[in-house]
Amino acid sequence: MEQMHPKDEPYETRLRRLRMRSWRRGMKEMDLILGRFADTELANLDAEALDAHEHFMNQPDQVLYSWISGAAPTPEEFKPALARILDNLSVR
Repeated sequence: MEQMHPKDEPYETRLRRLRMRSWRRGMKEMDLILGRFADTELANLDAEALDAHEHFMNQPDQVLYSWISGAAPTPEEFKPALARILDNLSVR
């Protein structure tokens, strides 16, 4: 089920909503990966990247984890969002 943000949703409200969704995924591994990304990088995304990230987050946790872990190939449309998340994981 694709969740979309309201067209008139204020930017700060959208960021808070996406942070909450990032930390409360249901799969602890994804909470940690996406939550960290949300805390450190979400506010730095432009509107297009934020849309792509939200589309990425609408995928099931098991699918996302298989892409992040490399267990399954990532569809082209999700590669930019995944690359940003993987870059964030490698930063200490």
